[in-house]
Amino acid sequence: MSEFIGSIWWLIVALGVLVTFHEFGHYWVARRCGVKVLRFSVGFGRPLWMRRGKDGTEYVIAAIPLGGYVKMLDEREGTVPANLVDQAFNRQSVWKRIAIVIAGPLANLILCVALFWTMFVVGRPDYAPVVGEAQGIAASGGLHAGDTVLAVDDRPTPTWSEVQLALIPAALDHADTKVRVRTVLGDEATRTLALSKLPDSFDERRAVEAIGITPRHLLMPALIGRVLPDTPAWGVLAEGDRILAIDGEPVTSFDDIPALVRKLGERGGSAMIEVQRKDDRLALELAPRRIKKPTGETDWGLGIGPAVPQEPAKDAVLRYGPVAAVPAAVREGVHQANELFAMIGRAFSGRVSVQNTVAGPITIARAANMSAQHGAGWFLQLLAMLSLSLGILNLLPIPILDGGHLLYYLIELVKGSPVSERAMAAGQYVGLALIAGLMGLAFYNDIMNNLVR
Repeated sequence: MSEFIGSIWWLIVALGVLVTFHEFGHYWVARRCGVKVLRFSVGFGRPLWMRRGKDGTEYVIAAIPLGGYVKMLDEREGTVPANLVDQAFNRQSVWKRIAIVIAGPLANLILCVALFWTMFVVGRPDYAPVVGEAQGIAASGGLHAGDTVLAVDDRPTPTWSEVQLALIPAALDHADTKVRVRTVLGDEATRTLALSKLPDSFDERRAVEAIGITPRHLLMPALIGRVLPDTPAWGVLAEGDRILAIDGEPVTSFDDIPALVRKLGERGGSAMIEVQRKDDRLALELAPRRIKKPTGETDWGLGIGPAVPQEPAKDAVLRYGPVAAVPAAVREGVHQANELFAMIGRAFSGRVSVQNTVAGPITIARAANMSAQHGAGWFLQLLAMLSLSLGILNLLPIPILDGGHLLYYLIELVKGSPVSERAMAAGQYVGLALIAGLMGLAFYNDIMNNLVR
């Protein structure tokens, strides 16, 4: 399946699940409040499939899978038979109308926790939270290669993704952060990262890199991909050799080699290069010499190049048992909700770019496809995050959203009478303008982040 087709397919699947649960929340509560539901539609436009239930409700799957709706009997939208007036939405008490409207976002919040629970039970393959290289702020804070990150502040980090999710908000806030680690010697220690020293402007998408941390799984393996003719390595080293040590100094990645070779060349003479060749461990004597680079400069070298890096195998799994997954799912839902509110606050205050905050359908589609390729656990996590976002954003007091209707009903409770139709119509225009602007920004971000780059 191509990336384009896969992205469209998984976007449809994601929206189908989220919209169905959202609208089912409205539908379920409306039925229990005595309101007649005329249509339950997943998608907009021409119906592709339709079935009429015994209760008279039309269940529809429509052609445009970018939303959905529940149409209820309402005197404001058409003539209602006298025998059905008591089942009209507008004739219900304000508390029933509030319950029906709020049920959609609540359904998404409940679905979010359920999806996190399923993810924890199924398991999400990931990488171990091991530091491969520490520079800059990370090195100044005491992090070293081989440290296993156990927690960032008070948030446990069983996998590298949790390390990223904890460090990125702290970096955006320029907040000094405590990191609990287990060193290569097995001792536990707490380090402090002075994130307040980060520059005012840095690439928000590469916050962890700006801190100076490279995880172990992203280090380029010390695997030889080519040996250049007429160089010290020619006839001694071979493609496929993994360099283990140079002159007794261990090598963990290909990035370690230039500095060690330069040190050896400046010292003069030869040294032993330890390599793994298939099942054999060999010690080979080599003396580096100055080699001309493509830039025209010369530097000490052996005459070798790295192998094309492949995606490393995941070496950790985020998983809980069915019982332990319940509180873990609730905690994760609450934590991610807090982070979402914090990110909205950062966007409004200008601390983060709205270009990296508001995502459109292209970004969501690509993320859905990528997460699906990584496995069920990753796709479930994305669905949970999208469901949470949909639930919270729908509660914002913007007319035409559920939160806007709730605002009208709260005003009705205070003043003792419904908001006038004129005020509601004006609010609808304001809401449409805001939503149109938000959609325009989302599409603009999609173009800038995915097509122009």
